[in-house]
Amino acid sequence: MKIGIIGHRGGWHTAALRRALSRRGLEAPFFDITGLTARISHRPWLEADEAALESLDLVFVRLIPGGSLEQIIFRVDALHRLENAGVRVINSATTIERTVDKYYTSTLIEDAGLPTPRTVVVEHADAAMDAFHQLGGDVVVKPLFGSEGRGMVRVTDPDVAHRVFRALDLGRYVYYLQAFLPHDQEDIRVFVIGDRVVAATVRRGDTWKTNVAQGAVAAALPLDAELEDLSLRAARAVEAQYAGVDLLRTVDGGYTVIEVNGIPGWKGLQGATGIDVADRLVAYALQERDGAA
Repeated sequence: MKIGIIGHRGGWHTAALRRALSRRGLEAPFFDITGLTARISHRPWLEADEAALESLDLVFVRLIPGGSLEQIIFRVDALHRLENAGVRVINSATTIERTVDKYYTSTLIEDAGLPTPRTVVVEHADAAMDAFHQLGGDVVVKPLFGSEGRGMVRVTDPDVAHRVFRALDLGRYVYYLQAFLPHDQEDIRVFVIGDRVVAATVRRGDTWKTNVAQGAVAAALPLDAELEDLSLRAARAVEAQYAGVDLLRTVDGGYTVIEVNGIPGWKGLQGATGIDVADRLVAYALQERDGAA
């Protein structure tokens, strides 16, 4: 079986996947998606580092780096082309399209009947100010495309909101405003592979941001039936083969789904739980492939 990893050279997750594959006698070269050459009417259709990617059986996608709109579209188009050529891509191009876009993800969560915070998405600064007041004057402004908590701003003052929105207007950004939910500086990350929940952690930060990449500390969290059910349904809503589902506890003791990550990290979760997530993911991918043969 020929396997490749699209990710970050020297990245922790890429290395973890390669170790899990190596234990099974499999090699997985790394490919930088920004170095693709695509061809029409002659082959190879997709080439990276002088390798024809359509000759692979399985590709793990660990990174879609930031770039212009054209660059992002081209990279995801390339994943679609691989799938059309019969390559199994984990997660799929469709799942990545759905989860890289916070608005798209939020619509799918709501349409699946799952609880999620009140959110308003607009294109103009004046409309953003209206949304700020509609959402109670305490909002989290998030980049539509973003991860690891980078670029998120909590805004509680109308004058600050005005300055933030005018600054964003200069870059012609879309305004994604989400009502702030009190959460005692902690949230929950549930890791799903296939139709199973692998593990869950509670992430505690020094500020309202609770991403491990922003300095939060993860601790293992026992699962209850509601948390497990919500997480599985959220992963299914975006058709993820594996996902990191982020949730908050609500004041009534329930949960609300914040995001579903289609290229989730698991370093903090693995450190907190001791579970070798890469090994579980590789086992799932190989079993799925064998079952499809």
